[in-house]
Amino acid sequence: MFTNLKSSSISSMFLLVYSVLVFPFTVNFMLNNSSILLEWEIMQISSSSMTFIFILDPISLSFSNTVCLISGCVMMFSSSYMSHDPFLKRFTWLVMLFVMSMNLLVFIPSLPALLLGWDGLGIVSFALVIYYQNMKSLGAGMLTVLANRVGDVMILISIGLLVLQGHWFIMQMWDFHLSMWVVLTITIAAMTKSAQIPFSSWLPAAMAAPTPVSALVHSSTLVTAGIFLLIRFFPFLSTLQGFKSCLLFISVLTLLMAGIGANYENDLKKVIALSTLSQLGVMMMSLAMGAPLLALFHLYTHALFKALLFLCAGTIIHNSSNNQDIRTMGKISNQAPLTIACMNIANLSLCGAPFLSGFYSKDLILEIALFSPTNSLMVLLIFLATGMTAAYSLRLSFSSLWGAMKNTAFHSKQELDPYINSSTTVLALAAIIGGFMFQNLFLSFNPTPFILPFSYKMLTMIVITLGFFLAMNLWMSDFKEKEMNKYKFFFSTMWFLAPISAQPLTKMSMKLGTNMMKSIDQGWLEILGGQGVLTMVNELTITNQKVQMKSFNFFISLMLTISIFILLMILASS
Repeated sequence: MFTNLKSSSISSMFLLVYSVLVFPFTVNFMLNNSSILLEWEIMQISSSSMTFIFILDPISLSFSNTVCLISGCVMMFSSSYMSHDPFLKRFTWLVMLFVMSMNLLVFIPSLPALLLGWDGLGIVSFALVIYYQNMKSLGAGMLTVLANRVGDVMILISIGLLVLQGHWFIMQMWDFHLSMWVVLTITIAAMTKSAQIPFSSWLPAAMAAPTPVSALVHSSTLVTAGIFLLIRFFPFLSTLQGFKSCLLFISVLTLLMAGIGANYENDLKKVIALSTLSQLGVMMMSLAMGAPLLALFHLYTHALFKALLFLCAGTIIHNSSNNQDIRTMGKISNQAPLTIACMNIANLSLCGAPFLSGFYSKDLILEIALFSPTNSLMVLLIFLATGMTAAYSLRLSFSSLWGAMKNTAFHSKQELDPYINSSTTVLALAAIIGGFMFQNLFLSFNPTPFILPFSYKMLTMIVITLGFFLAMNLWMSDFKEKEMNKYKFFFSTMWFLAPISAQPLTKMSMKLGTNMMKSIDQGWLEILGGQGVLTMVNELTITNQKVQMKSFNFFISLMLTISIFILLMILASS
């Protein structure tokens, strides 16, 4: 067994062993609230010193631990899912580079060095999205990489502005006269990476990548990089007035848009992608309400159940002849009980069902929204979006897991693969006990208890139940495709964000580029540039040659006349 291991299995073992070995250190650092900072000064120019900083603290260690646990399970899953791929080694190297970039981002609290991980995530994600090498994948990859480039540019601008502070150490930022611009650039960078409005359209497009990559990207790596950056910068960002209210507005809009959009989506992977977008909105909302560690807590619990949800979806797609449309699935619960049990655990955890991992963090965020002095309209929209979460989760279960069989009768699903079964089982256990365990470790994030009336405490449960009933009434009767009306098109295209982000922006830049090429490169530069000078010199040379050729006889006769005249003058004088 161990002599003929695949590259993905070896990397999975390495990641899981790393995760197990780092776990005791993580718990120790969390309980003692200790940090170790390693700093290497590369050079000093004027008053700014270029340093490479490496930090070991509860946040970085726990994040790295979670990322490597999920990555290990995903790579174990890939050993089966990607077994027929001729380029499995290339895929393994790309995923390992992806995990390494995320770890660099986590352990480096200095902005210029953090760019290593930040840019690494962007480049490797592009390579993974276009992995299947077709036009659809290329379009999705370009949208992903160009949206993320906006964030990269913003980080570079913030590095330039922070020269005024003389250092780039995230933990020691202070207020100065350009701090508003630094806060703006860092917030936009985080919004692009975490796909908040108006940069949301790349997240469902990135579903063109293989399912194991989607599980990794949407749980704990690429999309969480923006949240992590804001958590690191939060003490500095929260000093600016208006930062929290703007972030709250953007996050609630994203949360609502993703929740409604998921109810109109029929692609299995895109439904889960929109649910990721919705949960990213919840994390941003937690940050906007001044609870960065609670956002981190939800990030961890979400990472565990979302990776599980994607792996189960991958198994269903793999066993349904690579079909992703939930309208053509049904009765999978009879054919693949373990996969469906794990998927139900992940779905219930996503909805915030009691005593699963999502409940501990999501319920607390919603209670803080009720407790803190938040705009009542925002609270209403937050709870509406929470109901939507329950609605699209139940719709997914109705159509694909429990509904009438709509797929091919001859196709049977089997659960005999040890790689898939072990990876989903490990993540299912993590999704069940992870929330309780993390809550005990994160106990210090809210030392002052808050008291809510019983009706407020039960409001979350009531909203989730109402969401279930709404989904039951809306989707149980008829799953057939209804006519595409304008409202449905509006919601299914993420409030027109998807078409606006791709075609109009590209058309504008291409049109501008073509006009500039025609008017400048092929126009004025032809007259005033190097080509014009060459033409002028050519014309002068040709004219000179013509003059000389035509005047040849005249010059000969002139020379003879002058020679004869000089000779006569000499003879006359002698």
